[in-house]
Amino acid sequence: MTYAADRIEEETAYLAFHLHWGMDAILDLEHADRRAYVERVADLVDRGQERR
Repeated sequence: MTYAADRIEEETAYLAFHLHWGMDAILDLEHADRRAYVERVADLVDRGQERR
């Protein structure tokens, strides 16, 4: 099974925007690690919006 290129681009843009990491650093992550970071950042963003 392959991971769609558009999904990788979405994850990369999301992490780069929120964490200010470079593309190389993000793409060097293992798939499971990248997904874990995306989920964790999303949780933090959601919590931040709830506080408003």
